[in-house]
Amino acid sequence: MNKVTILSILFLLPQLLFGQAKKKTILPADVQIRAALMAAPEEFREGATVVGCTPEGKWVTLREGTNDMVCLAPNPKQIGVYVYAYPKRLEPFMARGRELAAQGKRINEKDTIRDAEIKAGTLPFPKDPTILYGYYGKDEDLVPATGEIKNGTRRYVVYVPYATAASTGMPTEPNIPGMPWLMSAGTFKAHIMINPENMGHQH
Repeated sequence: MNKVTILSILFLLPQLLFGQAKKKTILPADVQIRAALMAAPEEFREGATVVGCTPEGKWVTLREGTNDMVCLAPNPKQIGVYVYAYPKRLEPFMARGRELAAQGKRINEKDTIRDAEIKAGTLPFPKDPTILYGYYGKDEDLVPATGEIKNGTRRYVVYVPYATAASTGMPTEPNIPGMPWLMSAGTFKAHIMINPENMGHQH
C-alpha cells in the first residue's frame, strides 16, 4: 500500500466514523431513560429528570423529575453509549450546548459563544463548584432491560469556574493516571478531571 493510499484512508476515516454514528438507531424512550439514570448516584435516580431524543433526533424531556438531578440519554450521533448526570443549575449551559451542536457548531465554537453569553449575563452558569457524572461504554455492551453497560467506565468532572493551578494546587495537565487535574484553567469552563486510573489520560 503506497503512501498516498494510506493518507487517503486516514483522511476519510473520521468521515466514515461520523457517518456510522449518524446512522445509529435512536433507542426507545424507555431504554434511554434506564441508561441515562445509570449515570447518577443511586439515591438521585428515582426522582431525576431525564432528557433524551425523539425518533426524529430532537432533544426533549423524556421524564419530568422531582429532585435536583438531570440525566442525559445517549447522543445518537456519537459512537458508543455516553450518559451524564448533573444538577439542574447546569441545565441551561448544557441545553445551550445541545442547541449550538444542532446548528453545526463545533466544541471550540460552542465554548466561545457560551463564554460571551455568560459574560453578558444572558446564559446562567453556576459560580460555585458543580459536578458532572459520566458513564459510558460500547454500543453493543448496553443492556436495554436495565440500562447498564457491561464493562462500563465512570468518570467525574467538577466545574470550578476561573480556577487556576495556584488557587487549587492542581496540575493543569494529566499527571499520574487516576490523579485529578485541572483542565481549561482560568476560564469559565475550568474543571477538575477525575478519570479512573485504568482510563489513562483521555478526556
